[in-house]
Amino acid sequence: MSTHRLFVALRPPRPIRRQLIAAMHGISGARWQDDEQLHLTLRFIGEVDHHRAEDIAAALGSLYAPTIEARIAGVGLFERQGRPHMVWAGVEPHAPIAALHRKIDQLLARVGVVPETRAFVPHITLARLNRGSGPVAPFLALNSDLASAPFPFGHVTLYESEMGHGGSRYHPVARYPLDEATSAAATALTSSHVAAKPSSAP
Repeated sequence: MSTHRLFVALRPPRPIRRQLIAAMHGISGARWQDDEQLHLTLRFIGEVDHHRAEDIAAALGSLYAPTIEARIAGVGLFERQGRPHMVWAGVEPHAPIAALHRKIDQLLARVGVVPETRAFVPHITLARLNRGSGPVAPFLALNSDLASAPFPFGHVTLYESEMGHGGSRYHPVARYPLDEATSAAATALTSSHVAAKPSSAP
């Protein structure tokens, strides 16, 4: 049976992505993200079968939340086993994004997706690092005051992740508008994408 590697994310608008890409330099050996890969993960779901994927897409169709006005605010570093693992751009304000994360968690729990237990830190991944990458400190210092003009997150997207050469590729499956005045009915982007396109193993 085919499986689908899914996650839910916010996609920054093109001018913000361009600003982030312009900052992506200064760490040797880093695997910088490209334009297609830039997003703010609200909820990583992981591998599910086709029937669960359909249930997830339907559950997210009842999402009702306002548009979020956000801004880029500085950069940060995640470590894994004491080694630099990922550099990212922070996104503020935290509270409305965290509230949206919780709403999505609640909707997914209704269809059997186990709730998230890790602390939620709104961020956009800029680069993934390995043992040969670095140093990181000059990049963090240079971009400590990285900031953008305010911009809107107007919809949430359900993505399917597919592993390939050069890293993961992300295929939008469905989009869910964020708007205080209208219902959040999903807009399908690619008909029967989930049904027709199995993802590779992670």
